[in-house]
Amino acid sequence: MENALHCGNCLQQEPAWDRMVIIGRYNEPLSTLIHRFKFQKQFQLDRTLARLLYLAIREARRNHQLPLPEVILPVPLHHVRQWQRGYNQADLLAHQLSSWLKIPAKNDLIIRAKRTPTQRGLSAKDRRQNLKNAFQLSAKARDFPYRHVALIDDVITTGATLNEIAKLLRKANVTHIQVWGLART
Repeated sequence: MENALHCGNCLQQEPAWDRMVIIGRYNEPLSTLIHRFKFQKQFQLDRTLARLLYLAIREARRNHQLPLPEVILPVPLHHVRQWQRGYNQADLLAHQLSSWLKIPAKNDLIIRAKRTPTQRGLSAKDRRQNLKNAFQLSAKARDFPYRHVALIDDVITTGATLNEIAKLLRKANVTHIQVWGLART
């Protein structure tokens, strides 16, 4: 796990979340495992990758006094993309972590309402623009019951996706937002 509290991007533009925990950089062999998990339908890698993230979370708790959240929220896919892929990789990771950490994982509170082109290959500015109004709270989350959450995603590049969701959660009076990810590019 990387122990830096801030990255170069975060120092230039303050993120909407409070803390980030990742396994490491998007380099070999982690990048190959993530690619197989995400794009080659090797969803059985969820347990291995979630275990590595679980160990990073434990290390962050030990070294940086990371508090555990009340709920784990996987970054949602648009229903068409999830249908095409067959699963949401963030949701698989969230449910593994939920069982080990004894924290509920909720995949029905945030909806990806707007079908956006993939973020791969887009500049930071284009990523932000691509995600404008892409997410919303579900009807189940109108009176959002949690104040301390962890958002889980696989690869964090500019953080645009997580920032959009974090802004939405801030409007729902969430006071502490952690980001948990497999890798940072």
